[in-house]
Amino acid sequence: MSQPISKVDSWLTTANQSALFQHQAKILSFQAANTNNNPVIEVNDTQTYQPVDGFGFTLTGGSAQLLMQMTPDRRAALLKELFATDKNNIGISYLRLSIGASDLNAFIFTYDDLPAGQTDSTLAKFNLGQDYRDVIPVLKEILRINPAMKILGSPWTAPVWMKTNNDTRGGSLKPEYREVYARYLIKYIQQMKAQGIAIDAITVQNEPLHPGNNPSMYMPADEQAAFIKNNLGPAFRQAGLKTKIIVYDHNADKPEYPISILNDADAAKYVDGSAFHLYGGTIDALSKVHDAHPDKNLYFTEQWMGAPANFRDFGEHIKNLTIGATRNWARTVLEWNLANDPQSNPHTDRGGCDRCLGGITIDKDNVIRNPAYYVVAHAAKWVRPGSVRIASNEPEALPNVAFKTPAGKRVLIVMNSGTENKKFNIRYKKRLLQTSLLAGGVCTYVW
Repeated sequence: MSQPISKVDSWLTTANQSALFQHQAKILSFQAANTNNNPVIEVNDTQTYQPVDGFGFTLTGGSAQLLMQMTPDRRAALLKELFATDKNNIGISYLRLSIGASDLNAFIFTYDDLPAGQTDSTLAKFNLGQDYRDVIPVLKEILRINPAMKILGSPWTAPVWMKTNNDTRGGSLKPEYREVYARYLIKYIQQMKAQGIAIDAITVQNEPLHPGNNPSMYMPADEQAAFIKNNLGPAFRQAGLKTKIIVYDHNADKPEYPISILNDADAAKYVDGSAFHLYGGTIDALSKVHDAHPDKNLYFTEQWMGAPANFRDFGEHIKNLTIGATRNWARTVLEWNLANDPQSNPHTDRGGCDRCLGGITIDKDNVIRNPAYYVVAHAAKWVRPGSVRIASNEPEALPNVAFKTPAGKRVLIVMNSGTENKKFNIRYKKRLLQTSLLAGGVCTYVW
């Protein structure tokens, strides 16, 4: 009888929640290949795809506000659980911030709000304001735990005096303020850096085709391209910023939006890649953008789960995002958002999301871990930044994705999307591992 050649650890979540990212006591192992009739997932680490920047959440102002309301010791323990990379914690590795308020802030603000009728073209009154009270202190605590954390910033709106409708919701950036707005975004990056917070990348506009949110700003593709090539890109270059510029940041039903910008060579030379959400379209749209411009990166930056917690969303997010987005070239998978209170607060009036379920629910010092927490945990703990996606086939009802980590581990995330218990094999370098998953179950295998 063949001896085990490689032991495999596994972490399981079941659809009935009897196991929630639970390390399995039984150690699995690869054996000399034998024959059975079970489907086979073949992992091939000689075929590689995109590198991984990380898995995580949006740290909204509302999330930071709730964290700051916790007692310091309980907040410290929670942040360690979320962001530390040792064996007892889940190791979130990537965060998205709103530049100014998002719709999950308690109130709307930008960094240069003025009385009606006033303007500030020199940005003399620019101030990070509310962020000093919640986002910045929380980020400083997080960065002490994980200094390698990567951070993406996304604006929901420009200051209203720069907009066509003088409102926080909808309207467009006035062409005469494009140069000023480019300097506004640069000031944000520079002032965050002065706080010890490096902004690795920004998206030009959150959901540019959704002007009904509050705050929001409409920015069609031709306007975004013009802003990048004439204002933002040259201003970043002149300021010597290394912060990446990422376009689109909206649904997978409009891949032509980022493609049209990347087709414009004068804009594309400043652009690192494109970002997507999945409230419309299908996740394979990311591959359409990759195929059109394989030299540009892809990021998945937002998807929310609805309150109250419905654990069915767990499986959908694993299948479509953790597996689907990364199999379609995404370097990040980010859930929306990190935290809310039990009433889905805070959020803005006139369009803020009043049913978005955070990865965790914070009620003073009490914490509930919601489905998105486990979605992120299944990837973030082991698929560390610098990992590379490797090849694996997808047998029927066994969606999966595989990675090779910087530490030389192989990580395979598998879901049983069928309605019955499923036995299957994992094959790696001509050796076979026999295992099974209950219907709806998800398992991360590490060897």
